[in-house]
Amino acid sequence: MKLLLIVCCVALAMSAFAQPRKMDFYRVDQHALSVKASSLRELSQQLTGGYTTELEKTRAIFRWITENIAYRTRASTRQNNPGFIDDKDTGALKPLDERVAESVFENRQGVCEGYARLFKTLCDFSGIRSEMVYGYARTETFKRIQRFRSNHSWNAVYVDSAWYLLDVTWASGYVDRNDQFDRYLDEQYFLTTPEVFIREHYPDDLSWALMTDPPLMPEFRYSPFRQRAFVKYQIAQYSPATGILQAKVGDTLQFQLVSSNLKADKNISANPFLDQSLYSSSTSALIKPFSTTGNLVRYRYIAISSSVQWIYLLYNEDLVLRYRVHVKSPTAISVLAALD
Repeated sequence: MKLLLIVCCVALAMSAFAQPRKMDFYRVDQHALSVKASSLRELSQQLTGGYTTELEKTRAIFRWITENIAYRTRASTRQNNPGFIDDKDTGALKPLDERVAESVFENRQGVCEGYARLFKTLCDFSGIRSEMVYGYARTETFKRIQRFRSNHSWNAVYVDSAWYLLDVTWASGYVDRNDQFDRYLDEQYFLTTPEVFIREHYPDDLSWALMTDPPLMPEFRYSPFRQRAFVKYQIAQYSPATGILQAKVGDTLQFQLVSSNLKADKNISANPFLDQSLYSSSTSALIKPFSTTGNLVRYRYIAISSSVQWIYLLYNEDLVLRYRVHVKSPTAISVLAALD
């Protein structure tokens, strides 16, 4: 239900999306850079307590993180070994966002998910709506990605009655060739327009593109999008190999997955928060296996409408692959989709 409400809110906000009103952030930034705190709640209060607008509060949180959190490189991990979460509180277990955020806050470093969870936690404490967004991030280093799957995390934040996107990790700096983090404030990743943001950030859940018709990235033409759950399972092969399929109304599309160990995969817990109904709509179809032979899992989908644009494969009650499909006008001839 929570996911459904989020998607509905996103859909309503997309039409109203606009750049936030321009303002000079000098005083907000100077204040954020001067804040010292010993806990996350104290930090959120000191950062946002003096402001009344969501934009100022969001900016203060964003600016403190970009100035105080360093990206955790392999070299820094070897030096400081902060690769674990130490729960000092012996009381009730805190939410995952807060536990990860506390670890990042105490160590003053983290990777993209740590940055994003810290931002969300500070927003939660400050009464600002925000969400974690998972997806694919394209950089110059990975121009030739062969495995198109989730590899990055960022945030969406609700400011002035609309959703906006930001990437506090990339806004903080970059890792040089010597595996050292160089701090550099990059303003282009603060409340970026969806049309610009999607050039480098492709969300796992397309509703967080904040666009009515998000474009396809070049990598998507050569392989289907691997959902976040794909990495949990021992899937050795899949077909079709291409991410974009052509069909006509009445055609039958066939898909296959080959698991390295189907029996072992069944013992892996599926995402308990997945609302499958969100992926069965007039524009998308959620496909479950129709047969299993050994480690071979087969799927079948009959194109019944030209309005369907996305096909999701469900494996072990988890979303694992997403295909883009172009369904043309009705035809009397049924053609099977080619399999590699």
